[in-house]
Order: sequence, then structure tokens, then C-alpha cells
Amino acid sequence: MELILKDHCLKKQDPSKQVESVTLGQEDWEKRWIEEAQRGDVQAFERIVLAYQQKVFNLAYRMLGEREEAEDLTQEVFLNVFRHLAKFRGKAQFSTWIYQVTLNHCRNRLKYLKRRYHHAKESLDSPVSTDEGSVDKDLRDPGDIPEEVLFKQEVQLLVHRALGMLRKDYREVVVLRDIQGLSYQEIARVVGLPEGTLKSRLHRARMELKEILERMGVTRG
Repeated sequence: MELILKDHCLKKQDPSKQVESVTLGQEDWEKRWIEEAQRGDVQAFERIVLAYQQKVFNLAYRMLGEREEAEDLTQEVFLNVFRHLAKFRGKAQFSTWIYQVTLNHCRNRLKYLKRRYHHAKESLDSPVSTDEGSVDKDLRDPGDIPEEVLFKQEVQLLVHRALGMLRKDYREVVVLRDIQGLSYQEIARVVGLPEGTLKSRLHRARMELKEILERMGVTRG
């Protein structure tokens, strides 16, 4: 199992393995792969890893703020999912369940890091992961990078740092809604809050994030 994760975690999906997910709807292939994996089909579980690895890593990275920690946690999440997949009964969406598993791992890791006096901050030379790929933090010699692209990269770096300054429960809802793009209903199930309470928390979190960014000199254009 560890070899599967070592070979496949955080790698792009082989286009030849994307055909089935295009032919079938997401719920169809997800249900089928889960059922096959529960019967011990390792290849079916590999497909689940490929489908969810980037989402799990992105959530872990935004919560922990450090690439290596997020990579390690991503593998821990899938090992945990593999061991407990037989207990999944489909009462909730699989994505909701795997986000819950990831968030619980993140919470435990943050407690551990706090006890070890390790603040889980990225090295200034490490790239920041975004939906468009990695952004290099070393912008001291921009060369021929267009000004607009350079400005966008700088803003992404500041947003990443600002997220790390939010309290943990605020960071969770901002990442799940504004970065991962989950619906209010799914986020409410993931974090275990009534939808009204969730919306109030998200509003406060966004306001705090806005204030942090304004102190950093980032304002809406």
C-alpha cells in the first residue's frame, strides 16, 4: 500500500486513466471504484487516490502552511482511508468523508506542531501551491516576467501568508469555501456546523482576512 502512495501521490493523472471518469458521471465512477476497492481491488483504490490527491494536498497545505508537512499528511490520509474504507457506507458523499478525514488529520498535526514549538511556516524559498501550479517565492530577479503576472504572484504569496495568520477555525472555512470551492451544505457537513453558523463564521473569517491583507498593503483593485 505504501508503494502505491509513493508512486502516485501528488503526481498528475495519466490521461489514459481519465477516459473512464469522462465517460461516466462522477457519482457513477466514484461509487463503482469505492465498491471495487472495498472488495480489495488495489487498482480501484489507485484511481481514488488519483482523483482526490490534489484536493487533499491543497487542503493540507493551506491548513499547515508547509509543503513537506502537507505531503506527509496527504499520504497519512490515504493510508487511513485505505484502512477504513470498508466502514464507508455511503450515507454521506465520499468527498465529504475524505475532507473530514483530512481536516481531522490537519487539526491533530497542528496540535502536535504547536506542542513541538514548530509553527509550520514555509521556507521563504519554497514554492506556493496554487490551482495554476507552483509559484516561486524567489521574486528578487523577475527578469522578463510581465508586470501583471509578477503582481499576481506577489498577491498569491501574501494571501498564503495571511491565511496562516488566521485562527484555525476561520482558516478551515475560508479554505474549504474560497479555495476548495465546496458548497455551504458540504462545508457544514465537513466541519459539523449548522449552515447559518457556518455562514456567520465565514463572514467573520473573510473580514479578518481582508484586514490582514490590507495591513500587508493588498487592496481590491
